[in-house]
Amino acid sequence: PYLLDRRQRRLTRDGEPVPLGSRAFDTLTVLAAASGQTLTKDHLLERIWPGLTVEENNLQVQVSALRKVLGEGWIVTVPGRGYRLIAPRPAAPPTPALPDKPSLVVLPFQNLSGDPEQDYFVDGLVEDITTALSCIRSLFVIARNSAFTYKGRSVDVRQVGRELGVRYVVEGSVRKAGGRVRITGQLVDAATGAHLWADRFDGALDDVFDLQDRVTANVAGAIEPHLQRAEIERAQRKPTQDLGAYDHFLRGMAIYREGSAERMPEARAQFAKAWALDPGYGAAYGAAAVSFNYQKSAGWLPAGGPEIAEAVRLARLAVESSQHDARALCDAASALSYVGGQPEAAARLIQRAGGLNLNSAQVWFESAFAKLFLGDPDGVIADIERATRLSPVDPFLYSFHMCTSAAHFFAGRYDEAVTWAERALSEHPGHSPSHRYLAAGLAM
Repeated sequence: PYLLDRRQRRLTRDGEPVPLGSRAFDTLTVLAAASGQTLTKDHLLERIWPGLTVEENNLQVQVSALRKVLGEGWIVTVPGRGYRLIAPRPAAPPTPALPDKPSLVVLPFQNLSGDPEQDYFVDGLVEDITTALSCIRSLFVIARNSAFTYKGRSVDVRQVGRELGVRYVVEGSVRKAGGRVRITGQLVDAATGAHLWADRFDGALDDVFDLQDRVTANVAGAIEPHLQRAEIERAQRKPTQDLGAYDHFLRGMAIYREGSAERMPEARAQFAKAWALDPGYGAAYGAAAVSFNYQKSAGWLPAGGPEIAEAVRLARLAVESSQHDARALCDAASALSYVGGQPEAAARLIQRAGGLNLNSAQVWFESAFAKLFLGDPDGVIADIERATRLSPVDPFLYSFHMCTSAAHFFAGRYDEAVTWAERALSEHPGHSPSHRYLAAGLAM
């Protein structure tokens, strides 16, 4: 029931102010910041009365005052050591409700190749299967970013189903040896743990795109036997048929997903190798274009510099080469809106991408991002909510929160802007855009 506001030096209970002396407030603040850890009396004396020599009974007086205000049980005396504030156990986050159509998540597949360096290939293959399934409008598919938070973990599919709000879980493994690939997959009912389908797909490395298509079709058919064949065929359109180009693209994406502005030139070098082998590889152009966003966010792109023009050029090449690739269109839109300063053009591209894949969390996030620049803050918030449902445990949720903060700021709701910026920074303390919105919100 308590809220401790350090900036205004105020404690409230159910919204009502609680009278508290200055030293008692300092004592409570130090204890609260320790997140339930025991603090020694010497540490507390040093923090509450810095630079002063104070008797220990002064600390006892402040603790007694706090106990009168908070009630018994909040501040615990640890004999011979000091005190700790019991951190109330947070309520478990509500589990998302099941959508009104078949819902699933494709978990990261195991790499059975015996070579950790092949992780990029396995992860990329799984991402493509996820994308293909998400293009089937009759299904609800959790985004790749949320699915990959389970990578390397031993998970219970029932728990995964509850946390993500899905009915089905796809698991599997990939073995790549020499010139051949083996993909195994299984479909599990998350409510019961029952296996609904399992199969193995073997082929030459050159057949990897065909193997992906077969996995997609089998998963979709096992869940919804009456899915229209046209939907599956549309989902199976591949951005390239050149295996070498595909390999360079996956290597570039593995670097790009690290989110390091310093390494974006390395990622672009891999994308350039991809389109050198396949000049029509729109996804490679799009990923290269959006990589400049990270560098602009870090303050490394001077206004009017050649990098701006290059990002716009690559975005346009992505659009020209990828009329039916939602991811490439979204990447191009993001680069155009943030780096190129063309939010209207970006909004048109996102609308096209949404027509291809409304199951894409990226589509909804980029739609929100463009609406920031177009002056539609309420539209931003609605789109972020859609993106969050499609990727509820996304490791980049701090970006979603930052977008929400910005929307509230532009709408003049400065307190809410501050709250959402602080939430973003609690997940990623080094996220500079969130610091900027926090500073602006506090200033207002």
